[in-house]
Amino acid sequence: MPTVPDSPELIRPVKRSGRMSELAAVEEVPVWLEVNGRPVVTWMCTPDLLEELAIGWLHGEGYIDRLDEVHLRPCATDLGFWAEVPAARVEAVHAEGRRPVLASGCGAVSTFLADPATIAARPFRGAPPALEHLRALFKALFARGDRYKDTGGIHAAALVDPAALAAGAEAALTSHAEDIGRHNAVDKSIGGAFLAGRRVDGLGLLVTGRISAELAFKAARAGLSWVATPSVPSTLAVEIARRSGMVLVGRAVSGTPQHHGAEPASAG
Repeated sequence: MPTVPDSPELIRPVKRSGRMSELAAVEEVPVWLEVNGRPVVTWMCTPDLLEELAIGWLHGEGYIDRLDEVHLRPCATDLGFWAEVPAARVEAVHAEGRRPVLASGCGAVSTFLADPATIAARPFRGAPPALEHLRALFKALFARGDRYKDTGGIHAAALVDPAALAAGAEAALTSHAEDIGRHNAVDKSIGGAFLAGRRVDGLGLLVTGRISAELAFKAARAGLSWVATPSVPSTLAVEIARRSGMVLVGRAVSGTPQHHGAEPASAG
C-alpha cells in the first residue's frame, strides 16, 4: 500500500488548556489513479485509507458496481494505483457525456459532472431518522474525529445503518473516514463498506460539509436513502436527490432541520 514520505514539517499539535496549537496542519498529498492504462484522476487528499478512496471513487463514477469487477494494484514507489475494469464499464461512463467542471469541493481540482436528467428516476427510498437520532449520530461522528480534534480543519463522513439505531448512535455508524476533501471522505466511507463486504444500498450518510451535486451523485449511485449535513445542499444536489429517490437533510443538528429532494408517495 502506498504511504506518504515522512516530513519534518508535519508536527502533531500539542493541545494546551483545550486549545489547539497554532502549528496544527492538515496533511495533503496528490494520489493518482489510472484505469485500464489511462490517467483518470489525481486526488488532493489525506494520505490514509487510499485503497478505500480508490474503490469508492470507482464506484461513485460508475466504473464498477461490485468489488469483483476491479483489479487494483498500488504503485510501490509513488502514491497511486492502477485499476483494471471491464472495458464495457469504461465505455458506459464515457457514454454518459459528462462535462468537465471545476468542482466545488475542498481538495478537488476538477471533476466530470453528469447531467441530473441522465439519472434514472427511482421511488422514495426511505425517511431519515428523527431529529434526536440525527443529533446523536453527528455527536458520535465528531467524537470519532481524531484529526478534527488535532487540527479543526478536516471533513468527515460515515455511513449509517438504520437497522442498528436501536442499539445506539455509535453502533449505527459504519465506515467512518476523515479527509481534507469532503468528497474524498465520502468515497473512503463507501469504499470501506465495499472492501468489508457490507451492503451500501438503503443506508444513510453523514457528511460534515455542504452537499454538492458531485456528492449527491455519488450517494445516488450507491443507492443511499438519505444524506444529512449540518450545512446545506446545493440546488443541483436537490434535483439529483429528487430524481433518485433520496432525501437530503440540511442544518441537520439545528432545531429545524430542512428536508429536500424525494418525498414519499401519497396514499391512495
